[in-house]
Amino acid sequence: MGRVFVAGSINMDVVATAERHPRVGETVAGSAVLYFPGGKGANQAVAAAKLGAATALIGRLGKDAFGQELRTFLAAQGVDLRFVKDTSEAHTGTAIITVADADNTIVVVPGANAMVSPEDVAAPALTKGDIAVSQFEVPQATITAFFKYARAAGATTILNPAPARKFDSELLDLVDILILNETELGFLSGRKLRDSGNRDRLIDAARSLAGRDRIVCVTLGKRGALALVGGEPLMVPGREVKAIDTTGAGDCFVGALASRLARGSSLRDALGYANAAASICVQRLGAAPSMPTAAEVKDVLANEPTSTRP
Repeated sequence: MGRVFVAGSINMDVVATAERHPRVGETVAGSAVLYFPGGKGANQAVAAAKLGAATALIGRLGKDAFGQELRTFLAAQGVDLRFVKDTSEAHTGTAIITVADADNTIVVVPGANAMVSPEDVAAPALTKGDIAVSQFEVPQATITAFFKYARAAGATTILNPAPARKFDSELLDLVDILILNETELGFLSGRKLRDSGNRDRLIDAARSLAGRDRIVCVTLGKRGALALVGGEPLMVPGREVKAIDTTGAGDCFVGALASRLARGSSLRDALGYANAAASICVQRLGAAPSMPTAAEVKDVLANEPTSTRP
């Protein structure tokens, strides 16, 4: 069975809840302020670890109170932290999040995450069957180096290009599985897709990012997910749940997919499993703390009609 290695960000999420989001220049009264472990790298690593995969995180923390708290939390979730460095040159990454009516706005201050280097990602010894995961909250040069090491070792690479930003063909060519949401797909493909519901437009946009062997997976929230495999679409049905906080849903999907692929599951099985895991995640507040256990996902899958199972 393979392992999951996540090179990515580790943040403390400072979450303010309110009835609605403020407009530009406006102040609204909030109902609570909460502190949750987060960062896309940490979220994805926690998701994979809680779902049973041997998972290591590669990243950086500041030598501050947030850094100490995050290290303690991640260790308690079963994440291997041998490749997480403490640095006195920057503060621990922080995200300022407003949650209103189950939607969120996020401002990320990278801090130590901006210092994750190609040397950092060269430390783990990856092998065939391992899964290498990264996102865009650490430097792109570092991600490129990480995926080069992974490819040379025969590992599978998964890129979650979020927050969305342009990247070069050298990095894209190193990606085996590209996982992104509808907004990110629209940005990277140059198409307007937000909540379009148009399957043909989604497939066309996904094809613009797919190489000959690259799988593109588009997460669609309550509408499920769409994967392009060998140029052919594969649709995973959505799940109707009462969402409370969608902050970590995409990260949960990525981590869950990686965990299943590391176990040798088929892509179809892994997609259905990841979709179920994300549906649990959105029913809880917080990012990393909302990631489900393998037992919880098993229970959700066991209580659905056989015809809809992956």
